[in-house]
Parts: sequence; C-alpha cells; structure tokens
Amino acid sequence: MTMNPRSLTWLFAFGLAAAEISRPEVPENLKAPDTEVVLLKALGKGKQIYACKPKADNQTQFEWALARPQADLLNGQGAKIGKHYEGPAWEATDGSKVTGQVQQRANAAQPDAVPWLLLKAKTNEGTGTFGRVTYIQRVNTAGGAAPAGGCDQRHAGAEASVDYQADYYFYGPRP
Repeated sequence: MTMNPRSLTWLFAFGLAAAEISRPEVPENLKAPDTEVVLLKALGKGKQIYACKPKADNQTQFEWALARPQADLLNGQGAKIGKHYEGPAWEATDGSKVTGQVQQRANAAQPDAVPWLLLKAKTNEGTGTFGRVTYIQRVNTAGGAAPAGGCDQRHAGAEASVDYQADYYFYGPRP
C-alpha cells in the first residue's frame, strides 16, 4: 500500500499523537467515553464576552450572560493552530471546524474561572484537524467568569469582556 505524504502526516499527527496525549484528570461526569482517544490538546487564550440582559425569569432584573468566546488556540509550542468563537465553535487553521453542545459541567478550582465542560460534537466540517472530533473537554480554566456587577437596566445591551484561558482536549474514535 502506497501513502502520499499528506496521509503520512495525518497518520503521524493523529495516530501517534493520540497515543501520546494523556487524558486530563477530571470529575467523573466530565469524562469522555472510553471508545474515544485524545486527538489534540490545545491552549485556548482570549476573552469571554458577556452581554447585560434581563433575566429569563424576571425581566425587571438584569445579569451578565455569555454572548460568545473569542480565543486563539495554541499548540504546545505556543503557535496558533486555530480559533474558538460563538457556537461554541473551534476552527483549525486548515479550515476544519467542530461545533459543540454542552453535556456536563463542573465548577472550576478558581472562583473567578469559567466552569469545566464536556461537550459533544454537534457538527463537523472539513477533513482536517477537527473533521472527526466527537467530544471536547474544557479544563484547567483560569479567569473568564462573568463580572460581579455593573449590569442593570441602564446598562442593558452593554458588553464586558473578561480574559480567560483553558486547556481544550479534542477526542475522536479509536482508530
């Protein structure tokens, strides 16, 4: 069987790397299924952007609600390999993309940090990095929690951005 260089690169990047990337220590409810392996670990570094909106159960009270994340995805050497944005979506520099839906959450160790999450892939696009991702974990979060104050009727529609970072683990089926 002959393989082209691109296939060999893909096998190296996902076949060998998947065997070398350990799963993170997480609460039981955030564990990806045993049928999945870690395809990629990336550092997300950017902002959680919140909008001041009326509460769903009381339109006279206001709260900061997550509008969207805006972060770069970095590899272990600090090079940009993609981005994370509203959806929630993760897009690699190769154009592949995955959107996720939250399945489970757990409180972060730091009180000012966004929660840890387990997401299941909702859609995939492309055949590159995120083309076969089935689950995403957001762990080891720092920062990003909603502001404590400053959201009231006078500030309805205002936005606030809060710096954050997190480790993202991307899973796919065992080869």
